[in-house]
Amino acid sequence: MTSRVFEPVRVVMVSVLWALAMAALAGCSFQDEEKVWEISGGIFGTTYHINVVLPEDEERLQTLARGIQRELDQVDAIMSTWKQDSELSRLNQTPDQSEWTVLSQPLFEVIQRAQEIAEMTGGAFDITIGPVVNLWGFGPDARPVEIPSQSELEAMLAVTGYRYIELDTETLAIRSEKSQYIDLSGIAKGYGVDVIARYLDSEGVGAYLVEIGGEVRVNGRKPDGGAWRLAIEEPSEQARQVNKIVAMDQQAMATSGDYRNYYESDGQRYSHTIDPLTGRPVTNKLASVTVITDDSMTADALATAFTVMGYERAASLAARENIAAYFIVRGDDGFDVHQTPAFSSYVVQ
Repeated sequence: MTSRVFEPVRVVMVSVLWALAMAALAGCSFQDEEKVWEISGGIFGTTYHINVVLPEDEERLQTLARGIQRELDQVDAIMSTWKQDSELSRLNQTPDQSEWTVLSQPLFEVIQRAQEIAEMTGGAFDITIGPVVNLWGFGPDARPVEIPSQSELEAMLAVTGYRYIELDTETLAIRSEKSQYIDLSGIAKGYGVDVIARYLDSEGVGAYLVEIGGEVRVNGRKPDGGAWRLAIEEPSEQARQVNKIVAMDQQAMATSGDYRNYYESDGQRYSHTIDPLTGRPVTNKLASVTVITDDSMTADALATAFTVMGYERAASLAARENIAAYFIVRGDDGFDVHQTPAFSSYVVQ
């Protein structure tokens, strides 16, 4: 996670009910008619776009915009690995991590959920893999001059691993047998989406779509009564096009793939997704996976884990746990698509 300079938060109207136009023609008041408004800005090194369904009220919209930015700034101040003074960075810099350290409730919540998903996926999701990610040049450090050697990877893997972490749920404290560098980039963005969903709920916003860097959570329906329709992108490095469209009214969705964030060295392509077991970028044929769950934090982490696991293992786990998942797999003649039974009910096109 990181903070960079983006344009200030802005609020714009996205769409208006057709009924508004008809009411205007009829000379009727439409002060209380609901519209879709977009609140956008920058956070975590990416952008956010939040659609809220509300009557026109400039003061309320600006209050929501300020509240949204404030909530996201707080998450960034806690969980960023790019900020040296964040709570997570201070934890990573603790000289002796074998002693208990009390965490804030948000940081403890995210680490606890990350540990649960690590167990569920057999270590395919591991928040201690940050030093290996940095070795490959996908973290706060610069891209490496040379590709890490096998001996470097083995040395790093010997001192990392989610099983070294111990949590105390009563005191919200953490300790580790071996000092760890925790990287929450595979789950914190989804958590940020959940934070904004909770904030909007607390502000009485009944219908919304929250999107931060591609992680999405929705609630309620649009003014026309329709569900929120979301596109799953074709995993192509060329022109962007839609592979599938889903409709949701109270779920979260996350997509992970290796077709955007990568680099090439000496003709070899290196994905940003690192397998915690081997310490190397994933090389399986799973080009993209989309996961739908009740909360964005879980969807975010599972999409990353499934990318590491590859189609066969991920599909087996998703079916066993009744997880809604959609897989796009590279085949001999293009892409093959697969979906779990739980995912089918969301597909509209």
